Amino acid sequence: MTEQQIEPQPWMTSPKTRAVLDALVGGGVGVRFVGGCVRDAVIGRDISDIDLATDAPPERVMELLKEAGLKVIPTGLAHGTVTAVSGGAPYEITTLRHDVETDGRRAVVVFTDDWEADAARRDFTMNALSLEAGGLLHDPFGGIADLRAGRVRFVGDPHQRLTEDVLRLLRFFRFHAHYGKPPPDGEALAACREMAHMLPRLSAERVRVELLKLLAAPDPTPVVRLMRDEGVLDYFLAQATAIDRLDRMVAIESGLGLCDPLRRLAALLPVDGDTARHLAQGLRLSNSERARLAAMAEPGIDLSPALDGPARRRALYAIGAEAWPDLVLIAWDVGHDGTDDEGWRALFSETQEWERPKFPLTGRDAKRLGVEEGAAVGELLRAAEAWWIEGDFRADRADCLAWLARQAG
Repeated sequence: MTEQQIEPQPWMTSPKTRAVLDALVGGGVGVRFVGGCVRDAVIGRDISDIDLATDAPPERVMELLKEAGLKVIPTGLAHGTVTAVSGGAPYEITTLRHDVETDGRRAVVVFTDDWEADAARRDFTMNALSLEAGGLLHDPFGGIADLRAGRVRFVGDPHQRLTEDVLRLLRFFRFHAHYGKPPPDGEALAACREMAHMLPRLSAERVRVELLKLLAAPDPTPVVRLMRDEGVLDYFLAQATAIDRLDRMVAIESGLGLCDPLRRLAALLPVDGDTARHLAQGLRLSNSERARLAAMAEPGIDLSPALDGPARRRALYAIGAEAWPDLVLIAWDVGHDGTDDEGWRALFSETQEWERPKFPLTGRDAKRLGVEEGAAVGELLRAAEAWWIEGDFRADRADCLAWLARQAG
């Protein structure tokens, strides 16, 4: 165990954070910062979520927080986790734990007051760090050196840690994408390669979460390529064959200040709607995510900077402003030859001043002209709308009614 004093940072001393800490410390409870906030503090990254660990059981934690007037949510009592809300911000607080049984998917744990025992059950050395409110940083397994060197290293024997929970295999690659530098830790990589066959034991939901977090890294391409080369992708994402397209998509998005994991997943796949739908189902994506992934894999409309103004407006009307960025970037990626990036950027920005025109006719207009109710009304309206679109949306209601009357007569 090594310790290091660091200067307390503003997020550690803010009034809303202090309210949570004071409620627990005032009740004689030990509490430290853990997880991502500690990792990011060590290497100077911005902090997002603030997680805490405590040596008190969750019931005691809840009691103290309520006494301090803080809102408490029992988010995972069975696993020792509660969430305090202070100043509108959530603080996840988890009781120290010790594994007593593992099956490769989930661990059976008991609560403990032993900080080092809790650290020893963590997956990576950088995740075993804990930080006291006064700035004392506890490092039982050399996590500070690993973090600063960009080395993702398992706590203890990698094979044992993967046997306990094979999700750690995906987490290794995800953390390497976000925190690692080449080359990856050799012992960890060898264990992941040897135990990748265990990945099908994981639930689709757990795989989906890790995959999308990996693809949210600033540049996940080298790690995805590493997973392919080590044979890991074969066990959970064999469809991901277009790694060069992912590389281009990351570059395109970076130039626009974007990062969309689902769009990056689409870039990895063949241009094939059936493949995308099958994968979406296997990953248990939400209905909206499934539809979006399938649309990107099977766009149906050819987009390019060569489209003139009317053609762009027709495409926009057909696609819609919400789906437009996805399909433009996918088309840019697929057809990328580096010769007209400015044209692609202009096409991508087409929605900025576009307001969707409203077709001026309804079914009632057709019925007033004597068209019988049923399929004929729909067919006539679709024909009218196609004529209106082909005319670049210039025809007003009177023009459209006149056209409709000619067709109905």
